Amino acid sequence: MSVQGHDYEAGGSVIHPLNLHMKRFVKDLGLSTVQATGGLLGIYNGETLVFEESSWFMINMIKLVWRYGFQSLRMHMWVEDVLDKFMRIYRYQSHDYAFSSVEKLLHALGGDDFLGMLNRTLLETLQKAGFSEKFLDEMIAPVMRVNYGQSTDINAFVGAVSLSCSDSGLWAVKGGNKLVCSGLLQASKSNLISGSVMFIEEKTRTKQTGNPTKMYEVVYQTGSETHSDFYDIVLVATPLNRKMSNITFLNFDPPIEEFHQYYQHIVTTLVNGELNTTIFSSRPLDKFGLSTVLTTDSPDLFINSIGIVSSVKAKESLQPSTHGTYVWKIFSQETLTKAQILKLFLTFDYAVKKPWLAYPHYKPPEKCPSVILHDRLYYLSGIECAASAMEMSAIAAHNAALLAYHRWNGNTDMIDQDGLYEKLKTEL
Repeated sequence: MSVQGHDYEAGGSVIHPLNLHMKRFVKDLGLSTVQATGGLLGIYNGETLVFEESSWFMINMIKLVWRYGFQSLRMHMWVEDVLDKFMRIYRYQSHDYAFSSVEKLLHALGGDDFLGMLNRTLLETLQKAGFSEKFLDEMIAPVMRVNYGQSTDINAFVGAVSLSCSDSGLWAVKGGNKLVCSGLLQASKSNLISGSVMFIEEKTRTKQTGNPTKMYEVVYQTGSETHSDFYDIVLVATPLNRKMSNITFLNFDPPIEEFHQYYQHIVTTLVNGELNTTIFSSRPLDKFGLSTVLTTDSPDLFINSIGIVSSVKAKESLQPSTHGTYVWKIFSQETLTKAQILKLFLTFDYAVKKPWLAYPHYKPPEKCPSVILHDRLYYLSGIECAASAMEMSAIAAHNAALLAYHRWNGNTDMIDQDGLYEKLKTEL
């Protein structure tokens, strides 16, 4: 989002230190990174701050143990176990193995456990693991609300991805995470056509060899003009949701399966102003000390989260403006009214709102769309039904490229192989 000549991340702004694809892209492109220093965090339940972070590590540990026992440590171990298995994907992809479905990819990483996580809610999974209702309400639900606009009713796999974002060592790309996309596009020397795809149709064409062959005609619009080109392989890298991409698949036999994946509506609001801290605490602003407030799943709350942000070019995090006020980023389900903004802020210079369809609405059991829509026609965004994140999209893209290559060359031994973990473990 561009505000007053400065750019801010409207959505996901941090990258996990174990996101190896994103790390490699940044290194290869020679981009600079900044560490995410988010300041102190509080959890608000609609009446009071149930938890407030201290700048002292030991005080935080004492507070957490006092209120929740050792559940936060157990939670950390649960997430680490999921991440440990998830990291296997980098080994598989470095050996050029591919998967024909999201489910097969997940099964190769974590077996039936990972598939089970896709089909159960986070709430059900963590209740079975013995976590208390208080801990789930006050510590877990707020993280889901800020990251995915939902509560603990999302699937357990995306829940684990969400919880990994509370790890230390998170970072961002200086100048904006979008520089990775533009940099990769430039580095690939691709022929970029700025247009909207309208139709994809399979047609038989006679090539120079004289043999009839099946190709895909892609019809697209640039401005008011309609054009078309023919391709051997097509990868669809946009969600097949009518509100986001209106692509029609013409005359396919069998017809391309329609996906009705509902994407979560989120509103990002950037406000430059002086926070009304009395909403959250009886302490005045100069004694408030928190730079981020997450909220529990309370029906009275009209925001998911609020936190101080810096522009993507800022050298240091959480810098006040020349007026001494901060830019606050608010996530909400609905567009904030002026009355709601006035409730949150004592004074403000501007409020810029961006409504968008951010990520799938998670409702397990999840059925992920197929990666293979048709012979030589591949779909990347189905992985978002398991979990939506920058790294997940990079993994999906790498997988689709390997899959297209192996299917084109008939390398069936490189697709959907069982026992990969054990097989690669024994290799030198």
